Amino acid sequence: MRFFEHQDEARRATRKLVAGFALAVLATVAGVHTALALGWLVLRLLLGGELPFPAYFFSVNVGVTLLLVLGGWWIETSSLHAPRAAERLARRAGAREARPGLSHAEQRLCNVVDEIAIAANMPRPQAMVLTRVHHINAFATGWDEDDAVVAVTQGALERLTREELQGMVAHECSHIHEGDTHLNMQLAGMVSGLELVHHFGITLCERGGFAALVGWPVRWMGSFGWLAGRMLQAAVSRQREFLADARTVQWTRSRDGLGGVLRKVMTEQRLAREQRTPQRPLHPALHHLLLVSDGGRGANWFDAHPPLAERVRRIYGRPMPALPLTDVDEAPEPSATHRPPPVVEGPFTLV
Repeated sequence: MRFFEHQDEARRATRKLVAGFALAVLATVAGVHTALALGWLVLRLLLGGELPFPAYFFSVNVGVTLLLVLGGWWIETSSLHAPRAAERLARRAGAREARPGLSHAEQRLCNVVDEIAIAANMPRPQAMVLTRVHHINAFATGWDEDDAVVAVTQGALERLTREELQGMVAHECSHIHEGDTHLNMQLAGMVSGLELVHHFGITLCERGGFAALVGWPVRWMGSFGWLAGRMLQAAVSRQREFLADARTVQWTRSRDGLGGVLRKVMTEQRLAREQRTPQRPLHPALHHLLLVSDGGRGANWFDAHPPLAERVRRIYGRPMPALPLTDVDEAPEPSATHRPPPVVEGPFTLV
């Protein structure tokens, strides 16, 4: 895998999509004002007389729309600045801190998190476990590297080899290191602001009369901005997944680590579809933060993750079949404090 080329490609695509997101916000603001102005002109024709625009018509339209967008963004993101906000979000999703003394699998997880943090030259994120989730998945969250969490599911601990667990943790640490969690939260806040414009229009429509005349343009333009924002947010998320995949191969120098994880998830999702047993859904706030789509197939513009087959093809350079699911029974590991120090060669760590 030419991971540096893939990283550069993903970063260029991200910059274009973020610029498109900013244009979508501006288009929503301009669209609301234009629609209201056209509505006012129609009202003037219906009344058949002079009906000048109210004072500060442009300023009020633009100001109120921006207030709704920025207000929704602030409400969505303000809570994430608080200390230990990442841990609280993980706990809301059902995660708890990893306990190395409780099982060999959790000891292995803590050791792997330590190793990847050293390889990435970043502060060690807090390791957590989703004990009630028995399919393979993981997520990372945190406003910055100093307040970050990497959480893996119980299914990942039971079904992934050590090499595969390294690939999974490296992928999540890449999101933290590249600022993807911060970017994702910012975009999610802006989408919430655009959604607030849409709901404000619905509220005006429900009041009827003159309020409804104002509400319909706001509602439709808010709907356009909200949907465009969601599509662009999902497109940015897909590019950051490609970037994290490439960064993982760079850090671990292994395609079979993360590649094995994704190929096992392919089997897991196929079995779930065949047996019609839906996987336990994770918290909705984690949708864009997960390693893989939560039971989805990555087939439309609103999916936050690329199709698994495409991610595997990029990692290996060719299509690869799914891998069977078996419980892993590896030898116990010593605690990190009793392990020999890793050997550092170049920009990555060999363990």
